[in-house]
Amino acid sequence: MSIFYIVTGVFCAAISLEVFMLPNKFLDGGVTGIAIIANLHYGINLNVLLVVINIPFLYLGWKKIGKTFAVQSTFSVFLLVAVLEFLSIGPITRDLVLSAVFGGILMGLGIGLIIRGGGLIDGFEVITEFVQKNSPLSASEITVFLNSLIMLFAAIFFGIEPAMYSILTYFTAIKMTDYVVEGFEEYTALTIISREEDKVKELIVKDFGKAISVYKGERGYLPETFHIKHPCDIIMTVVTRLEVHRMKEAIKNIDPKAFFYVQTIKEVKGGVIKRVGKKHS
Repeated sequence: MSIFYIVTGVFCAAISLEVFMLPNKFLDGGVTGIAIIANLHYGINLNVLLVVINIPFLYLGWKKIGKTFAVQSTFSVFLLVAVLEFLSIGPITRDLVLSAVFGGILMGLGIGLIIRGGGLIDGFEVITEFVQKNSPLSASEITVFLNSLIMLFAAIFFGIEPAMYSILTYFTAIKMTDYVVEGFEEYTALTIISREEDKVKELIVKDFGKAISVYKGERGYLPETFHIKHPCDIIMTVVTRLEVHRMKEAIKNIDPKAFFYVQTIKEVKGGVIKRVGKKHS
């Protein structure tokens, strides 16, 4: 399955480059963006650039992340180069907005599938993780900073308009990558503190068909009655974002003063997650 993800992702990325990005001088972030700038401005072969620029990052990935990751990423990069070498597809539209959006969608789909397969076609992800460990900046801040420099060079070499379309392509690709890697069905942790804790537990488990975790805690400590506190059960469950509102409304019918807080979570495995109850559907 990993090979299937990588091969499919590479073909999506290659089509994005050939059909939408290169004909319009649009950039992606990272190594691909640097390679496109050098290719379009200096005439250096894009495939050679993709290999040469990625080599130090792949070596760093092998040393810092692991051999399997490095092998799969190397396979991804060389497969992309091979596909680009033999793929010959002209642009299917000259509309710049369509090219930016669909180029970003295909590139993001490709990158996301390759990541799910355990590889990368852009070594910037490796350097971001490495720099983060030795920097007060977060990974996202480092990524934004490095890619901002790439977009700045795009504006200098190709003009403001291609750079602006490149930014649109880049952010479309980021969102698509997130959807592919994390899933379209985003999960949410819903935490409830209620006086009617037993009824709330029964509602979540029996009516919505969800598993719960219960923590022992205390409620109270209000400003005007700080000295008053009560033991309570803090109830946590994992739901999809489509279910959050319905569950909150159902709990409010039991306890209008129930306290909620909601957290987005990246990944969920195991347990009872997807079964949706009939009563509140």
